Amino acid sequence: MEAACAKAPVDTAIPVLGPAKIPSPLPYCRFDDDARARIELDAREFGEGSGPCLAEFEAAGPRSRIYYDSSKVKAAIVTCGGLCPGLNDVIRAIVMEAHHNYHAAGVLGIRFGLQGFIESYGHAPVELTPENVSDIHQFGGTVLGSSRGPQKPEDIADALERLNVAMLFVIGGDGTMKAARRIQEEIARRGSKISIIGVPKTIDNDINLVPQSFGFDTAVEKATEAIRCAHTEAIGVLNGVGLVKVMGRESGFIAAQATLALKEVNYVLVPEYPFALTGPRGLLPSLEERLRGRGHAVIVAAEGAGQDLLPDTGLRDASGNPVLGDIAEFLACEIEAYFRERAMPMTLKFIDPSYIVRSVPANANDRVYCGFLGQNAVHAAMAGKTGMVVSRLGSRYVHLPLDLVTLRRKKLNIASDYWRSVIESTGQHAVTPFTDDPAIFCPTA
Repeated sequence: MEAACAKAPVDTAIPVLGPAKIPSPLPYCRFDDDARARIELDAREFGEGSGPCLAEFEAAGPRSRIYYDSSKVKAAIVTCGGLCPGLNDVIRAIVMEAHHNYHAAGVLGIRFGLQGFIESYGHAPVELTPENVSDIHQFGGTVLGSSRGPQKPEDIADALERLNVAMLFVIGGDGTMKAARRIQEEIARRGSKISIIGVPKTIDNDINLVPQSFGFDTAVEKATEAIRCAHTEAIGVLNGVGLVKVMGRESGFIAAQATLALKEVNYVLVPEYPFALTGPRGLLPSLEERLRGRGHAVIVAAEGAGQDLLPDTGLRDASGNPVLGDIAEFLACEIEAYFRERAMPMTLKFIDPSYIVRSVPANANDRVYCGFLGQNAVHAAMAGKTGMVVSRLGSRYVHLPLDLVTLRRKKLNIASDYWRSVIESTGQHAVTPFTDDPAIFCPTA
């Protein structure tokens, strides 16, 4: 299968472990691999270039024939990276599907991320059954625990073989999907018949080709609650400024979506949209004008916004990501100093809901989404698929190759209708990047 783009065609085929010869135990809604979903995307999602790109993907769902004798199959689930609403829902969906519909021999939970595969950490796997996962979806976080940091794919492949695991479900973000890809490559090099299926998870919503990650809807809902509180604080005093910091290291989707959801934000700052503090297009002069005219303002800043204004920390976290400077602390100091210098009274209230946003149980929409992802992940694994993730594109659930998902991080397109709507919602037209690109001011895509 290929994507018909302006440049060279893009391969969207999904690797398989071998021919599927065993009749599926599912008595309904089965189909073969010739079922396709044709979806128009932007060529940027496949690498360089831009413009429409008609892509054809395998449709997700149960196949009429499967690769494994499901009654003899042992599966494993691992959750990696930061917390996200819906992790327990996906775990539960995988266990219930594997047990009740495929009658799998067992499902293991790998504890504390990829560390759970390494014996020296001492995190023994746990047996996951319908009984012990029946109510985990009512709680936030992950019952398996999580961790950051790389582990050798050779060690993980050794552990999978030692545990006699035939399929591994990897739930995590961009870095985790890259690790899943390396694990799958090591398994393929050995000639082992182990299916590696990814379920993309990121609170920042920044995984390539995945329009919306599970938990994002819940995160936006919780972020809007913090914004509403910031607005209440701002209007309660003379020249009140409510400052809210939300997650978004490299992509500002939570900040943008929450801004659109609650029309009380006057400035939204995201990593993709550089801004200056002073000068004719500066944030501070615009904020002063706003306070003189309306008496209050609300600022929402993604954690990765304005990093060019901050000194480089020179540090890395356990996943190898640069440790960011604190944009909220920086903005609070700069705003207070600016108005103090002008002897203009101003009260600033700062709210950081980050760990509340990512630690709560999933809302109804995300629970439904997680259920579909978990079920379709099991269908794919049982059919012998590997090196792929399950995702929803438009109204269809499809299989995406790990090669494409890990190609780049998804970012806000600030020359899009979506971002234009954000700018129109805030009214922050005066705070724009220093650029001569007319697309920034007249979005067309």
